[in-house]
Amino acid sequence: MLELLLELDHQLFIYLNGFHTDFLDPIMYFLTQTKPWIPMYAFLCFLIWKAHGKSGWWIAIAIGLTILFADQFTSSFMKPFFERMRPCYDPEFKDIIHHYGNCSSKYGFASSHAANSFAIATIMSLTLSFRYPAINWLFLWAAIFSYTRIYLGVHFPGDVLVGAVVGVVSALLAYMISKKTKTLISGV
Repeated sequence: MLELLLELDHQLFIYLNGFHTDFLDPIMYFLTQTKPWIPMYAFLCFLIWKAHGKSGWWIAIAIGLTILFADQFTSSFMKPFFERMRPCYDPEFKDIIHHYGNCSSKYGFASSHAANSFAIATIMSLTLSFRYPAINWLFLWAAIFSYTRIYLGVHFPGDVLVGAVVGVVSALLAYMISKKTKTLISGV
């Protein structure tokens, strides 16, 4: 069964990685970086402040825990534990894939980009969608942000999918911890 899943993952990778053009390469590389998204993150902080004011301190804790859980679980535990080579390092794929930009570290399972972006989308949805339903469009951003990793040849689709699940679970866990902390401290 695992062999079948890996084969499907490889075939889907080759298919999705094949949607490249010289025009899109630098755009996708730009979009996979952190810096272009800083204005969006600042705007999200503004929305948190606008929706919650000073009582939004627990959301800051939730966001910090979310990113800590998602990033550390994928980077510090999963990648060294599973040691699944990124496609750009894997000799089976090195000459048949489209790779653009930096290949990053040797191992890629699971995608920290996917974990972090889906974690952000989830925690924002949990804390802001009651006031701003459009915040749920962040899941589309997370999907596009995650796809850049496949396009650039640094992650298999399975890396991204598992990373997304880790991100969602991390956000849910951080939300519950932060909400409980808020209740204990403020009694509300």
